[in-house]
Amino acid sequence: MAKHKVSDHYKNKKEAPVPKGRLLAVGGREDKGKQEGLKPEQENNTDFESEEILKFLVQEMKGSNPTIAVVPTASNLPDKTGREYTRVFKELGINNVEVLDIRTREDARAPHNCEVIEKAAAIYFTGGDQLRLTSILGGTRVLQLMKERFTYEDILVAGTSAGAMALSTPMIYEADTKGGYLKGDVRITTGLEFLKNVAVDTHFIERGRLVRMAQCIVTNPGCIGIGLEEDTAAYITEGRELEVVGSGLITIIDGMRLAKTNIYDIGTGEPFSAHNLCVHLLAPGEKYTIPTFDQLHL
Repeated sequence: MAKHKVSDHYKNKKEAPVPKGRLLAVGGREDKGKQEGLKPEQENNTDFESEEILKFLVQEMKGSNPTIAVVPTASNLPDKTGREYTRVFKELGINNVEVLDIRTREDARAPHNCEVIEKAAAIYFTGGDQLRLTSILGGTRVLQLMKERFTYEDILVAGTSAGAMALSTPMIYEADTKGGYLKGDVRITTGLEFLKNVAVDTHFIERGRLVRMAQCIVTNPGCIGIGLEEDTAAYITEGRELEVVGSGLITIIDGMRLAKTNIYDIGTGEPFSAHNLCVHLLAPGEKYTIPTFDQLHL
């Protein structure tokens, strides 16, 4: 039998670009230091290292006197959220904090917002509703500019809670109250696509989200699931090299070795099964290389 030969066209193909930007996906409820409105159990939790993740973010920003662009679009209280992060980042030594007041798709087209993104050393998506982020920012020039800078420049793109979940594709945007074990419980759409073939979920252990992430991966077994616990972050460089920052665990769900599942045979509302899912638990300081395939459609 003749051996299959790769054509010269494929031999000479260009590699997909490795992003020069870096990502910091935060699992939510990152410690912001002394503030009003904290739950008593969080205020007294000695496991929280003082502002560790946000200090790490500030430390990783490039340039002298850098600018951070805070995007509170996901929040139902964007003014309050913007003020809170402005206070926090200024206390951490960042004098240039720009809050992008993007509440509608019309706001996303404002030239001022693109001007801020052009000069920002870091972009920070706050928590709230990730579907607000994708439906308001998707297909706009400001998002395209963010992604261009992330691909070709050494910018830091960060998000917490909903802001972290929106960084990836696929993106979980809703789940019913059954914990995700029934087919159809978990609803998925396209995220902002800073990370491709990766799904991110937050508050992961605190809110028992292992099974809902498993359903996401079983229906997309070519993807990797990253579950972030609260006050814990994934710092990702070169689009695939992950390091755990913060005080908790990161859970990795790999479906590429999935042996079998009934997800395509059962009806909506029935329990699904999955055999041979691979799960990793990563403690602070540990590293993991996200398995990726060359992107054939750029």
